[in-house]
Amino acid sequence: MIDFRRIAELWQRYDVTVRDLPFGLVLAVVSLLPALHGKGTQVGDLPVRPVDELAILVIALQSLPLAVRRRWPAVCLVLVSLGFALDQVLAYHPLASNAMPFALISAGVHLERGRRIAVVGLTAAYVLLAVVLSRLGASEPPEGYVVFYVALAFAWGIGAWLRFSRVAEAERRRHVAEATRSAERTRIARELHDVVTHHVTAMVVQAEAARYLTAAPDRLDAALTAVTDTGRRAITDLRHMLDLLNPGHDTDGRTPSAGDLHALVERTRQAGQPVELAEEGDRAESAGSAEFVTYRVVQEALTNALKYAHGRPTVVHVRYGEKEISVAVSTDGSGSRTASPGGSGRGLAGLRERVEALGGEFSAGRRPGGGFLVKARIPAGSPA
Repeated sequence: MIDFRRIAELWQRYDVTVRDLPFGLVLAVVSLLPALHGKGTQVGDLPVRPVDELAILVIALQSLPLAVRRRWPAVCLVLVSLGFALDQVLAYHPLASNAMPFALISAGVHLERGRRIAVVGLTAAYVLLAVVLSRLGASEPPEGYVVFYVALAFAWGIGAWLRFSRVAEAERRRHVAEATRSAERTRIARELHDVVTHHVTAMVVQAEAARYLTAAPDRLDAALTAVTDTGRRAITDLRHMLDLLNPGHDTDGRTPSAGDLHALVERTRQAGQPVELAEEGDRAESAGSAEFVTYRVVQEALTNALKYAHGRPTVVHVRYGEKEISVAVSTDGSGSRTASPGGSGRGLAGLRERVEALGGEFSAGRRPGGGFLVKARIPAGSPA
C-alpha cells in the first residue's frame, strides 16, 4: 500500500526550488502542444502568430522562472513580466502566458523588500505595453486594458493578503510561545520555592534546636544527623526536578502525590513540629494533577507552620471524594519565630493560582480562636 504521507514528507525535504520546478516545466511542455496554441492570455487582440523558434524562447521565459518564485520572487516577476510583454507584442499567446498571475501572487507573498517599487514599476510597464500595443494596431478598447490591470492587481492583492495572514499567524505563535515560556518559568519558580523553602526551613529549625543540645551529645548527634538527612533530601529533590527539565534525560517523571503525605508529615515531625495526619475516603485511581497540588498545599502549609508556629500542634486533614479532594491544615496559636527565615509571600499566592487553575477553591488566614488555617478544594480528574 502506498504511504502518501511518507511520500509527502520526503518531498518536503527537497529544496524549495526543486519543488517549484515541476509546475513551470509542465506549463512549458503543455504550451508547445499545437491544440493549445493561442489559448493563453491576450491583451490587445492582435492576430495570433504561428509558433517559431522565438516563440519557444517566449514560452521558456514565462514558465521556467516559476521555479524560483519563492526563492527569488523579484527575479521571477521580472522575467515572467518580460516574457509576457514580448508574448503580447509578438502575439504568440501560448498557454504559458497564464503564468503572470502566479508570478504576481508569489511576489505578493514572498517579496520582502521593494514592494512599492515593484508595484509602481509594474504599473508603468503595463502602461507602456498598452501604448505599444495600440501603436501596433490593437483593437482593445481602453476599458479592456483597465479591466485586465484590475485583474493583475487582484492577483497581487491575493498574495499580499496571504502574506499578511502568515505574518499575523507568526505573530500569534510568537505570543503563544512567549506565554508558554512565561508560564513554564512561573511553574519552575513555584517548584523551586516548594522544594527549597520546605527543606531549608526544616534545616534552619533543626539547626536552631541543635544549639541548645550541646549538653546532651546523643540528642545533638541525632539533631545534626536530621539536618544532614534533610540537606541530602533537598539535593535529591532538586536534582530530580532539574532532570525533569532536561528533555534528554531518561527519567520516569514521577512527581509527589497525596500518597507521599505520610513521609512529608514524618519529616516535619523530625524537624520538631507536632503534626497529626487524618485522611478520609479512598484515593481515586485517576485523580490527575489534583494529588500533586494536594501534596504542595500540605507541604507549603507545614513549611509555614515551621516558620511561624514552631512547636505548636498542627493538624492535616485530607478527605478524598469521587470528584474532589478537600484539604485543611490548621495550626494552634502562634509559636516562636526565632528560628524562622524570612518569607517572600509567594508560597500561598502560588498555591492559590495552582488550585484555581484546576477550578478549585483556596483560602488561607487566621482562625477566630487563634492560629492559622489553610483550606483547599481541588477537583479530581484534572489533566496534569
